[in-house]
Amino acid sequence: MRGCNNRVQGRWSAIKAAVLAMLASLMTGGLAQAAPNGQPQPRQMNLPEPATTKMADIVWFHNGLLVLITAISIFVLVLLVYACWRFSAKRNPVPSKLTHHTGLEVAWTIIPVLILVVVAIPSFRILRDQLVIPPSDITLKVTGKQWYWSWEYPKDGGGFGFDSLMLDDKQRLELVNSGKAKAEEVPRLLGVDNEAVVPVGKIVRLQVTAADVIHKFALPAFGLKIDAIPGRLNETWFKAEKEGLYFGQCSFICGQNHAYMPIAIRVVSAERYAAWLAESQKKFARLDAAPTKVAAVIGQ
Repeated sequence: MRGCNNRVQGRWSAIKAAVLAMLASLMTGGLAQAAPNGQPQPRQMNLPEPATTKMADIVWFHNGLLVLITAISIFVLVLLVYACWRFSAKRNPVPSKLTHHTGLEVAWTIIPVLILVVVAIPSFRILRDQLVIPPSDITLKVTGKQWYWSWEYPKDGGGFGFDSLMLDDKQRLELVNSGKAKAEEVPRLLGVDNEAVVPVGKIVRLQVTAADVIHKFALPAFGLKIDAIPGRLNETWFKAEKEGLYFGQCSFICGQNHAYMPIAIRVVSAERYAAWLAESQKKFARLDAAPTKVAAVIGQ
């Protein structure tokens, strides 16, 4: 009997620990489990660690809404439980004939409207920051293709372009064994043969299009998600605040190998970026020496 009680107490302690851990993660937004290099981690519960102010605003807004909707859900649940108990048939053998209450009806209309207004203010500000592109330091063009990405650096930023394809398991193993890359730099289904490189602290204008079908350029750590549509040039921007290697993927079902279109952007110092540009001009030199073209930026 004592052994049975000990087992029950042990299970109850495990359940309490799990509930407390879940509540702690809910209130903190799970940020402690966010990946430092922009790739997902096992049992990660929340958004990745932000590398731009845009993504930081998105994470802040997400966590604030999580607290708000949790409080509202608990409040509604308490009201439902109280109503079921207070107005049950056993406690009220003679049902009330009350049909409406003007003050209550006004309150449950006005209060949700005020909550939505409070939510809308930061939401519109975040949307504006995403859509209004500030004066940029660098302009890059990326083209989605089946099933890889092509990057182009304009003439004033290098004048070259390259394709970025996913590494298969054999290629990943060769890179790691040869010491050319660390295992965490070429994760499975995310590692690529040619990374895009940008300098830290610089505003990058990103022009996105596609060559065949509709793709979607998505990089969570930067707060980026934008359609890549054939015959149309969409634009967005980012400003990486810290160095590192950040991963994304095509997030629009674009065909058989949709799952194998990773994105990898490495953020480096200005000195390392200048050295990479010089090296890449030789590595990715075009046979026809044709300059890489991007769309003109109006007003800059």
